[in-house]
Amino acid sequence: MPLPTLLQNRLRLPVVAAPMFLVSNPSLVIACCRSGIVGSFPALNQRETSGFAAWLDEITEALRNDPAAAPFAVNLIVHHSNPRLEADLAVCVERKVPIVITSLGAVKDVVDAVHGYGGLVFHDVTTRRHAEKAAEAGVDGLIAVAAGAGGHAGTWSPFALVAEIRQFFDKTVLLSGCLNHGHQILAAQVLGADLAYMGTRFIATQESAASTEYKNMLLTARAADIVHTAAVSGVPASFMRQSLEEAGFDEERLQAKGKMDYGEKLKPIKDEAKAWKTVWSAGQGVGGVNDTPSVAELVARLDAEYRAARSATVRLHASDS
Repeated sequence: MPLPTLLQNRLRLPVVAAPMFLVSNPSLVIACCRSGIVGSFPALNQRETSGFAAWLDEITEALRNDPAAAPFAVNLIVHHSNPRLEADLAVCVERKVPIVITSLGAVKDVVDAVHGYGGLVFHDVTTRRHAEKAAEAGVDGLIAVAAGAGGHAGTWSPFALVAEIRQFFDKTVLLSGCLNHGHQILAAQVLGADLAYMGTRFIATQESAASTEYKNMLLTARAADIVHTAAVSGVPASFMRQSLEEAGFDEERLQAKGKMDYGEKLKPIKDEAKAWKTVWSAGQGVGGVNDTPSVAELVARLDAEYRAARSATVRLHASDS
């Protein structure tokens, strides 16, 4: 499908770098946008709304005089346990954030507020039911968070999830799950998505806020090390087994469902907030992460791989005709 006007002719690659809790920061967002892909961050990566607003100002100022830069996005948690939703949304409206990514709740009032100043709303979904509710709320795009994705991930195959979304949704579709290489970006488009939504690969970049230990674990982890559990946040999410074990999540604790409370995550003195600093998320594509380049180097590599994959596809079609 055609991209929204805001994104047309603004992207070097059809990629959004996903917002990652305690990982995405202004440096990562700015580097992504300057490299020609959408950079994003969760509003809750700042512990107060004032700090969130300061980050928006920093990003906006850095990109102001770069006409070639891609738009940026902010992730808002719409769950009722997030005490900052109203205040953070007001800041997004005031600053006219180009793209708002909503999670854990598709609310028409939020969508209308963003549409009021001309912004876009993309919403995370893991099932058809979630997708249908978000479509009814009027979102501009659906992020199909398929099996194998990092963070709060679903369990549906990308083939099933994208296919069912496309039965009723003709706007922008983004696909998340195990995307590390340029040919996988093309594969996402062939499958029916418009944009690739990449997280794990961007954790292991020089600009990300992930610790050295976190990045080093990514370099040695493989798909078999990824555990999908609701024990950490109350929502099923993917984490590296090594970090779970180091944080004391034994088999019994992994079977329990944690409490979903985003207010607690804003309190650094609480055990839950500490857990998010030491329990590290990654998707099943982690086995394809083998280095920690700068964002510019990574995007250039992805671009070359994507173009090579497109050329190979053209040659394949030519040989069949």
